[in-house]
Amino acid sequence: MATYNGSRYIDEQLESILRELGPDDEIVIVDDASSDGTVDRIRSFTDARIRLIEAAANQGYVQSFEQAALASRGNAIFLSDQDDVWVEGRLDAMLEALESAAVVASNFDVLGGGDRPGIPLLQESDSARHRANLFGILVGYRAYYGCGMAFRREVLSSFAPIPPYLRESHDLWLAILGNSAGSIRHLGEATLLRRIHDDNATPRGWRSLSVMMAARVVLIRLMVEARRRLRASA
Repeated sequence: MATYNGSRYIDEQLESILRELGPDDEIVIVDDASSDGTVDRIRSFTDARIRLIEAAANQGYVQSFEQAALASRGNAIFLSDQDDVWVEGRLDAMLEALESAAVVASNFDVLGGGDRPGIPLLQESDSARHRANLFGILVGYRAYYGCGMAFRREVLSSFAPIPPYLRESHDLWLAILGNSAGSIRHLGEATLLRRIHDDNATPRGWRSLSVMMAARVVLIRLMVEARRRLRASA
C-alpha cells in the first residue's frame, strides 16, 4: 500500500484488509511524506502484521508502490489503495486465481453505489486473449486497476525496477507484463469497494488529446520493455 494524506479513510481500509489476512501475512505500507495524520492513524493500529516505511520526501505513488513491493516477503503480492474497502473473500478468490496465473486482476463495485468509470468490466473469458488485452490497454478499454490486482512473487523481478519514465499507471505496467508473459487471469467478480472522490490518483474525466497521446507513447515503450525483460529472464 502507498499512502499519502489519506487519514480520512485509512482506518476503514486497514480494518477490511486485516479481516482477510492470516497470522503470517503482512501489510507493507510506504507513506509518501504525508503532511496530515495518516502516519498517526496507521500507528494507532497495534497489529504486528502492519509494517510502515516512511519516505523521507515525496516520491510519487508509483515509486512508493515499487518500494512496498520490494520490501514485501510473501509469495503473493496484493496491491491496495489507501481509501477502499476489501470485500470478504477477496483474498481466497485471488489466491486461487494465482494458482494458475502469475497476475490476477479483478473488478470492483463503487462504495456507496454510484457510477463506475465508463470502461467495460473485466471478463473471465478474456483472460487468455492476451493480444486483445494489450490492444485494450493501448486504447484504454481494459479495466486494469491496481487496487484490484495481485501477482506472484516471481513477477517482481520483471516488475521492478519500474521504468523511470513511468509516472503513473503502475497497474497497467503489471497488466502488460502479465499479458506479455501469457499468464494473467481476470476475475469477473468485484473483490473490493472502491471509493470515488476528488482526491483519487486515477483521473475521473477525459484528458486532453496531447496528454492521451503522450500516455500512449509510454504504453508502447512499456510493451517493448516488457518483452525485453521477459526474454532476458527466460
